[in-house]
Amino acid sequence: MSVTILSVETSCDETSSAVLVDGINIKSNIISSQVDVHRKFGGVVPEVASRKHLELINHVIQEALDEAGIGFNNLDAVAVTYGPGLVGALLVGVAAAKAIAFGLDIPLIGVNHLEGHVSANFLVEPQPEFPVICLVVSGGHTDLVLISGYGRYELLGATRDDAAGEAFDKVARVLGLGYPGGPLIDNMALSGNDMAIDLPRAYLAADSLDFSFSGLKTAVINYLHRANQKGVPVNKADVAASFQRAAVDVLVDKTLLAAQKCRTKTIMLAGGVAANRLLRQEITYRASREGRRVIYPPPVLCTDNAAMIGCAAYYKYLQNDFAPLTLNAMPNLSLGEDRY
Repeated sequence: MSVTILSVETSCDETSSAVLVDGINIKSNIISSQVDVHRKFGGVVPEVASRKHLELINHVIQEALDEAGIGFNNLDAVAVTYGPGLVGALLVGVAAAKAIAFGLDIPLIGVNHLEGHVSANFLVEPQPEFPVICLVVSGGHTDLVLISGYGRYELLGATRDDAAGEAFDKVARVLGLGYPGGPLIDNMALSGNDMAIDLPRAYLAADSLDFSFSGLKTAVINYLHRANQKGVPVNKADVAASFQRAAVDVLVDKTLLAAQKCRTKTIMLAGGVAANRLLRQEITYRASREGRRVIYPPPVLCTDNAAMIGCAAYYKYLQNDFAPLTLNAMPNLSLGEDRY
């Protein structure tokens, strides 16, 4: 029998709900973005995000059911992101999912947001050759993870300061490009020279799989400050391209090092920054030279969405890994850590 799961995602500034059948068949994936709301603030305002989720959540869930052509009584389970993320935003989704689970007397599945990002790759390739290395690179996270099977993760490396996505947003802000920074930097870099400015690459220890982007961000800020003091005109496209190249070089080098250490043939990309064009091109090219292949989701499944949550939930459903109705938001939840 097929398994139909309604999933909810409200970890940050997207209110999203999806209906998936058997974990890979996306019947609907509704995403209501708050980007225009937060753009004027230069970033996400947690209280504003929570209030917008409250306004939208019921409408988005109903739209997901309508587009899938089903009703609540056709559901086998309901899944929800319960961490990590903004606590107020998470609570909106968790409360909605718990109400549905209780009212319909169906299983509630709590999903780690980062596991959702990883699972977006299973919507592209449902049966990858495990083990695989996954680079999870988003606004708040830059992690290297060894995946030995569905739901089986080992953290190999993480950022020691700014995540890559945070660095993209901050550099975009100082360049006056706006929010969100990742796509804006990516687009502006297309017309820039990525060798124009010598920027640092933090590799830490020779065999380290950890990341550090704070120094790179600061180097860009200092470059702009010095140019301003001297009255020297700045080519923003060159700055964007040079910054992006420095960040991508480190991401690719460390991901390939992890694949070499763990002897994996497959690499996955996950998270919002996984939509970056240079990152996709570089890691695919360099991995192929080593006889490795790279999997990544389409851009719409890289950013926050409920389809990836529904995919992750399906594998939990098969293992009867259900959450109690006392499920709470866990803003600092780690990958591979279930805290029901």
